[in-house]
Amino acid sequence: MIIGIGSTNAAKVSAVKKACSAFGSSVSIVSASVSSGVSDQPFSDEETIQGAINRANNVLNGEHTDIGIGLEGGVVETAQGLFLCNWGALIVKNSAPIIAGGARIPLPDEIANRLRAGEELGPVMDSYAKRKNVRKQEGAIGIFTNELVSRGKMFVHVMELLIGQYLYQKRNQ
Repeated sequence: MIIGIGSTNAAKVSAVKKACSAFGSSVSIVSASVSSGVSDQPFSDEETIQGAINRANNVLNGEHTDIGIGLEGGVVETAQGLFLCNWGALIVKNSAPIIAGGARIPLPDEIANRLRAGEELGPVMDSYAKRKNVRKQEGAIGIFTNELVSRGKMFVHVMELLIGQYLYQKRNQ
């Protein structure tokens, strides 16, 4: 089985590899840089879900894969403030997407205000943390959870939810 991930982001690729151990050794994983088809900074659950679905479809249709995976991070406005959100999609050819979401935490006002003003979370976090490529490492969630939950861990959890649903559906066909 060949599983394609619609990203070359190290945190996302690593999460897929870790979670796909549930399939055993008969799995190959390929990663490809594909378009999410949404804003660079998704600003709702709907847009973030659509980005994950688009990534899964784009890698499934653009590579020789049996399963396409899309993982997308975004933010969502709530009555309690702006929260991180993350979604994943797993798609098998000629099937509806399997979707799962993960951890959510509120962003500090100084970060949220910059995003509301049109900036993207990745560069904002680099500036805030005084580091480079936070999004490819611990992510905003890692910074704001004192690295108890990293971006990679967060996406492993989403991947486990996706694979679990896939295996359940396959078993019950």
